Amino acid sequence: MSAVSDSLVIARRNLIRMTRIPEVVLFNIIQPVMFVILFTYVFGGSIKIGPTTSQDVYKNFLMAGIFAQTVTFATAGSAAGIADDMQKGIVDRFRSLPMTRGSVLTGRTVADLVQTAVTLAVLAAVGLAVGWRPGSAEPTNAGKILAGFGLLLFFGYAFTWIGALIGLSVRTPEAATSGGIIWLFPVTFVSNAFVDTRQMTPWLRHIADWNPFSATVQACRQLFGDPGVSPSSAWPMQQPVWASLLYSALIVVVFRTLAVRKFHRADG
Repeated sequence: MSAVSDSLVIARRNLIRMTRIPEVVLFNIIQPVMFVILFTYVFGGSIKIGPTTSQDVYKNFLMAGIFAQTVTFATAGSAAGIADDMQKGIVDRFRSLPMTRGSVLTGRTVADLVQTAVTLAVLAAVGLAVGWRPGSAEPTNAGKILAGFGLLLFFGYAFTWIGALIGLSVRTPEAATSGGIIWLFPVTFVSNAFVDTRQMTPWLRHIADWNPFSATVQACRQLFGDPGVSPSSAWPMQQPVWASLLYSALIVVVFRTLAVRKFHRADG
């Protein structure tokens, strides 16, 4: 209970900090909105999804990928925030207080999760404005849609622990920002987020099908009632909801352990 209480205190501190630097939150919202508009109106009608290049079909195919990309790109913010606190000595001040050490990292990741939830809400509204319609291909309901967003938030929370480890491993916020985002491009683009993977070469499609990012995207498409094209026989594509949960839980366990251990070593 002490660890939970300490984590909530740190989370509150970071949320207050976000409200006092609103431009950071604003820029984090603008970027995915730009992706929605650009992909919808520049690539929509040009990318073939199944047998059609219909822009309306692509809109519904695209949104799950944009949602997933948005929650993973929060990794860079987590990395930069922790690196900034380390550089300014704020973390050293926390260490002087009678609090559990892992709470500093947990509180930061929880605060980032709240910011990600706000971004997703805005992004969903933009998606509806440009023509995204849950249940366009298969029946769905509010419970399934909320479950889809829950999966996204869990996946995003898992990735913030990767950002925490990066932030603890570099010396400056600038390096943390670069290190937190550069590796996300192959992860998000070698996937089923923006294109039909059946158009890829066989070896690349195999990588995309087993990509944790692809599992979350496919799970959201199913829950949103728009599964897109027929998935491959790879297990993550056949059971995407379970695969997404498994991948996210595994990432949390592995990278939280590594990040907390790194934090303790830095303390020594």
